[in-house]
Amino acid sequence: MIDILSYTCIVVGIVFSFWGTSHLLSKRSLLFKLHSLSVADTLGSMSIVFGLLLKIPSKWPLLILAIITLAIWNTVLGYVLAYCSGEGVNHE
Repeated sequence: MIDILSYTCIVVGIVFSFWGTSHLLSKRSLLFKLHSLSVADTLGSMSIVFGLLLKIPSKWPLLILAIITLAIWNTVLGYVLAYCSGEGVNHE
């Protein structure tokens, strides 16, 4: 049962990653594309790591650290990209 749940989390993570990448082909604004990509990649990566956590419970400290790091890093990176993508805005 744990194997099925683990593989399901990994597959869901892969689907999220491809789904977020597919938004790059849309005609929406750059910020919408970046937001969609960063949210989908964060959820996808965290789902994959959670699936690995179920598969390899002996490595839980490293995998929990990976989940926390993904949540913080991707959030901060999203803010930095949004800040830097402002067109014609004086960033002082």
